[in-house]
Order: sequence, then structure tokens, then C-alpha cells
Amino acid sequence: MSSNKPYLVGAFYDWISDNDLTPYIAVDVSVHGVLVPMAYAKDGQIVLNIAASAVGSIALGEHAIEFSARFGGKLEHMTVPYGAIAAIYAKENGAGTSLPIEHPSDADIAIEDRSTAIKPQSKPNKPSLTSVSSGDKTSEVKKSGKGKASLKVIK
Repeated sequence: MSSNKPYLVGAFYDWISDNDLTPYIAVDVSVHGVLVPMAYAKDGQIVLNIAASAVGSIALGEHAIEFSARFGGKLEHMTVPYGAIAAIYAKENGAGTSLPIEHPSDADIAIEDRSTAIKPQSKPNKPSLTSVSSGDKTSEVKKSGKGKASLKVIK
């Protein structure tokens, strides 16, 4: 049977948001798959504001929550597997719930890594968002009509 945490987290997120409160999650950063700015973690935990107004976009996926937010002025993309969420609650009044931490087994991690390596990307033809700087010339990625990345030199 699959975990009920995605359903519980999604329901509490909706309930807190529908009541015009601010949803926060407490995340155990030691769980495999957590991608957050570690400089802001304290005692193995980080508390994140996941309100729609605080994040660039949020996706409550099947296995993890993904969103972008600014830390120290720098935009960071974060991934939080549901197993790493210790609590979801409203900032204003503390209403919410605590949840057990679920560490994936080594077999689950191996399956996840293997399926990621052989699974085709869900967004083909998406150009890389990298930039290259050389002296006074900067090259940036630009979308072409075919969906492939191309470089344009700007002087």
C-alpha cells in the first residue's frame, strides 16, 4: 500500500490556504532526496514557507513537493520528498499536524536512481538554462523554432 502522506500534506495545504493562513512545513534534511539550501538548516531541520505567495510556483507531486523560493536574494529550486516532512502547520496559529519521517530503503533508492536514469525526460526539447561568460562577451541560451538550444553572442 502506498503512503498516505502526499494526500495528508495536500489536504492540510489546501485547508490552511483556504483559510487565508500561511502553510509551513518542517523538513528533516537527512532524508534521501531532500534538496534545500543547507546553510539555512538548523539541527537537521529546516522550516519552509510554502504559501503560493511566497514561492515562484509549487507542485505537490506524487512523491515530492517541488518549488522555487529566494534565500538571501538567490533563487533556489527545492525538492522535498513527502517522507521528509515532519509537520505541516499554519504559521499564524499552529493548526496542522505532525507526521512520521519516512526514510526510503536502499532498494527504493536504487530503483529510483535506475528509473530516473532510463526514464525519458517528461519535457523534451527544453533548452538548458546555462550562460557562459568570457571577458566582455556573454553568450546566453536562446530558444530556436525547433526547440533546440542555440547561442547568441551579445556585445
